[in-house]
Amino acid sequence: MDKAHTHPTTIARRMFELLEPICLVTFMADECNEELAALGHRTYWDGYFASRAAPLGLVPAQVVHAAFYNFADGEAARHIPSAWETIPPAASVAARERGSAASLRRILGDELAGSPGLVRAADLTTKAAISAPTEGRVMYAGMRTLPVPSDPVARLWHSATMLREHRGDGHIAALVGARIGGTEAHVLSALEQGIHPPESFGRIHHLPKKRLAAVMDGLRERGLVDSEGWFTDAGRKTKQHIETVTDELAASPYEALSPAELDELIAELEPLTAVLVAAGSQ
Repeated sequence: MDKAHTHPTTIARRMFELLEPICLVTFMADECNEELAALGHRTYWDGYFASRAAPLGLVPAQVVHAAFYNFADGEAARHIPSAWETIPPAASVAARERGSAASLRRILGDELAGSPGLVRAADLTTKAAISAPTEGRVMYAGMRTLPVPSDPVARLWHSATMLREHRGDGHIAALVGARIGGTEAHVLSALEQGIHPPESFGRIHHLPKKRLAAVMDGLRERGLVDSEGWFTDAGRKTKQHIETVTDELAASPYEALSPAELDELIAELEPLTAVLVAAGSQ
């Protein structure tokens, strides 16, 4: 393996870049939402909360809110537990898997979806995904309780999503360590993307103006944003620190793969990811 790619945080970042477009079909493409709607979920967010939280068990909204971290107060409670009351959680999980796999097959096309390279990518991704410690990784531990699909396309999506939840758990740990709350994290993400004012970011623009003003005031008091709502040097440094820690904490699954296997996995994923990125994963 090239020395530039041997550092664990570099590997973790590269794998995130390659796997995230696989996971995005769940949220961006139509098939998953259609499968969940066919079960009887009334809205996109009913299906989202019902299917993503189900591996945690029938926990109250407060637990889902804590595990998801970046939703505003009360948002989880609008969907949990009501989204589970008439639709079995296991049915929602199965619908999410079916829809996501269908999206991947459609976007990749028959040749790539049925290729030996995809099968190998699925096998190596799964080897990494089932190898990390679960301690402190609530969402990842929940995903680990689900059976790994036998179909290669579904297996690739499932294992990529396991690794996404593993990384997400570590990202939350980094945010907690930096004393950055869920809404504050969206503000920092918006600024990193060049969105200004950050309150216009799609994930938070619907929140009450008073709530957003309080968040911005808190970030100003800490010296993370300036009077115009832009990053300060300290704010930019804090965001970069969070991303670095996230990469560090996301590295452990890939220790299960040899350098040769990592090279092979990257080589097999690159053409798949390129197609998904070109399609915007939808």
